[in-house]
Amino acid sequence: MKKDKPTILIVNDDGITAPGIKALMETMAEIGRVVVVAPDSPQSGMGHAITIGKPLRLDKVELYDGFETYSCSGTPVDCVKLAVNIIFKGKKPDLCVSGINHGLNNSINVLYSGTMSAAVEGAIEGIPSIGYSLDDFTLQANFSHALKYVKEIALQVLENGLPTATLLNVNFPNTADLKGIKICRQARAKWAEEFDERVDPHKRPYYWLTGVFQLDDQGEDTDVWALEHNYVSVVPVQFDMTAHHAIAVLNGWKF
Repeated sequence: MKKDKPTILIVNDDGITAPGIKALMETMAEIGRVVVVAPDSPQSGMGHAITIGKPLRLDKVELYDGFETYSCSGTPVDCVKLAVNIIFKGKKPDLCVSGINHGLNNSINVLYSGTMSAAVEGAIEGIPSIGYSLDDFTLQANFSHALKYVKEIALQVLENGLPTATLLNVNFPNTADLKGIKICRQARAKWAEEFDERVDPHKRPYYWLTGVFQLDDQGEDTDVWALEHNYVSVVPVQFDMTAHHAIAVLNGWKF
């Protein structure tokens, strides 16, 4: 008996017209039936934000021939919620993929990323989920060298599933000379942030966020190390943020 093709939900945070989502759509269409729900404008850095104070718009659009595509006025997480509840009507897709993001989401960036938060929301809904990101912020980014890995990882997830409450954070260095895949941990790093203060024409101050990425981790098993050495980094991520190792410590306190 012929097995039906899997249904794949595609989301992103760069917006529905971003080159990265087009590359992801075309690759996933080789595997299964694709449904695209993406923000109508860029939503980078939105993290796990949801829209609660205003109505959401969800419009079917004809941007890409042969693809079922919807534009959403909300955040990346809103896109997943609307897809599951309105488009799929509670019948979950077989896979949720987010990206391909223009720019890395390695290390601490996973907490800020709209790309990864959309994938996290998919995992919360019980859908095997993957976030993909490439180290190139430009609209001219070339995703071609990453696509065979995008497909391979998706096929592995469809075949094997993922551990409960787990998703994958996949990052690609910006090189055609990829050495393969490394299963990694998230590097310990943070942004040393600064605010560039300026003055507007009305003499009121305003601020631009700037910063330097500070790596405090020299391990050779991290996503940062893998990317610096031209590997595809794959980090299993969980949305249970409990610090389990701290429970015994806190139980020793005298409350």
